[in-house]
Order: sequence, then structure tokens, then C-alpha cells
Amino acid sequence: MKAAFIHEPGPAESIVIGDLPDPRPGERDIVVEVKASSVNPIDIYIRSGMIPMDLPLPFIPGCDFAGIVRAVGPGVQSFAPGDKVWGSNQGLLGRQGTMARLACVHEHFAYPIPEGVSFEQAAAASLVGITASIGLHQKACLSSGEKVLVSGGGGAIGSMVIQMAAAEKAKVTATTSSAEKMDRCRNDGATTILDYTKDEWADQALEKNPGGFDVIWETSRTPDLSTLVGLLAENGRMVIMAGRDARPEFPIGPFYVKGCSLFGFAMFKIPPHRQAEAASKVNEGLASGAIRPGIAATFPLDKASEAHTLQESITLHRSSSGGIASGKILVIP
Repeated sequence: MKAAFIHEPGPAESIVIGDLPDPRPGERDIVVEVKASSVNPIDIYIRSGMIPMDLPLPFIPGCDFAGIVRAVGPGVQSFAPGDKVWGSNQGLLGRQGTMARLACVHEHFAYPIPEGVSFEQAAAASLVGITASIGLHQKACLSSGEKVLVSGGGGAIGSMVIQMAAAEKAKVTATTSSAEKMDRCRNDGATTILDYTKDEWADQALEKNPGGFDVIWETSRTPDLSTLVGLLAENGRMVIMAGRDARPEFPIGPFYVKGCSLFGFAMFKIPPHRQAEAASKVNEGLASGAIRPGIAATFPLDKASEAHTLQESITLHRSSSGGIASGKILVIP
């Protein structure tokens, strides 16, 4: 099969295109003909070696996929050849990734694609959708009508969180940094959008949301917890999802006095049955149209290294990358 792979961790230029043996399914594996794969920050961290992992070499990067089942292992009960599926959790913890014509996936990391949803939409919603659902529904236990602040709503995960919160009838405020991203936040369902580059944004947030926010979702790699805790309501919940190397000061006093809770998690460490529950929420949103994953750019498999370079510039260097404000970067094998 044709695949994008590396021989050892390194820069995006180390990705090569070539032929590798077709994968064979294990007892409960399915082999998927990949129609679309998306690029995530975790993919560039693993490919570059920023997050050390034992990798099968040559290693195919890529967490997300959408495609058609072509073969199943003898113990598979959930799928049959010809089924359309999507999923995430590949390309890490010893598993090969999805930037290839074929991918071998355990059946508990695959989910049916709803009728009328494209491969591109399913792939774009994969990791970000499962992550958003786990954070909002399983960790923060969001209820209808609550006030939600999405800090960094202009990115791919922020966009998904806004859409999911809006689908739950939450009152959503988003912060971002450009007119283009503000428009995207508004289209996703945010009713208030603030420019976080302005010193007064937090004061404005409280003016528009007296008493503070029930749920805050922080996407920054360098979170300002002092400001965010000040914005939490009584019994407020905060979800953080970035900042592996961050060591910010934490305002313990106001946090515990208000009875707040803080949640952090890595999606790929969540048990498969919990991820499946989140995937069901994603499918509900995709089927109803409440979830509309943005697609920022699409590359053929031969340009996989360019896709990684673009994601790296956005993730590590905060580049606008030619006007791309939000949405997923797809690779089409």
C-alpha cells in the first residue's frame, strides 16, 4: 500500500512517501481503506519526537481516519466489509497511524459514519469531537442553559466546543484574536465574542455574564489561571487541554472558596467505552447538522509533509498561515 511514513522521529521533511506491506487484521481488528485523515497537534509532537514514544518503524503518523471497511478479523462483531467508519486514537502507543491507503484499527476505536456525512466531515470531527464531548459531557457535566466561556474559540478544538455547547442550549462566550476568527465563533453559535489581545476582555466578559461562568474551556498552552478562576461562577468547572510544559500560578484561595472544579485529560488515555460514548454524541451532532467541522486545508498523500509543516506553524508558532483561521487540515490518501 502507499503510505506516508518516517524512519525515525524528526522534522516534517523526514516524512517520505512509499510502499509498505498491507496490514492484516488481528482477532478484533478491521482494515479500513482510508478516504480522509486529519492532522492534529499530537501528530506533530509524536512525529518530531517532542513526545517520546516507542514507535513501530517505519512509522505512519496520523490519529484520525474516515473510510470503508475492507477486511475484518475473526472476532469482529461490530462491522463488516463495506461499512463506512471513522475514528481516532491511531498513530500512538504502539499503533500505526492513518496517513496511508489502508489502516488497521481495533473495532472499539471505530464508529459508524451517519448517513449523509462525508468522509471529510467525519475525519475532521474525529479527535476534536471526541475531546470536546468528553470535556463538556463527561468531565464538566454541562447542563442546558449554563454559561460557557471558550478561551481560544477560533481554533479547531475551540470551534467544536462552541458548537457542542450551543447544541446543549448553553449561552456561549468565546475569545479569539481576529475578525475572521470572530466570524467563525459567531457562526459556530457563540453569542458574545471578545478579543483576548485587549486588556479589558475579562472585565467585558463579566459585564455580559454577571456572576461568572459555569464552565470555562481553556485551549491555551500558557493559561492565565488567575484571570480564569476570577471568571468562574460558584461551583464553576474548568477544563484545560493544553500546556504540557506550562507551570502557571494557581489561585487556590478563590478557587476553593467558590467550590470550583478543574479537569485535565488526554483523550487517548480515556477508556474505549467512554470514547465510544463521546463518539455517539459526535454522531448525533453530525447527523443533525449541529456539528459542522471546519476544514482549513486539504492535501494529497504525496504532500503529507506540507500538511505537517502547516499544522506545526499553527500549533507551535501561532502563524495565521495564509489566512487559515480555524478548522482541520486533511490528508486524502
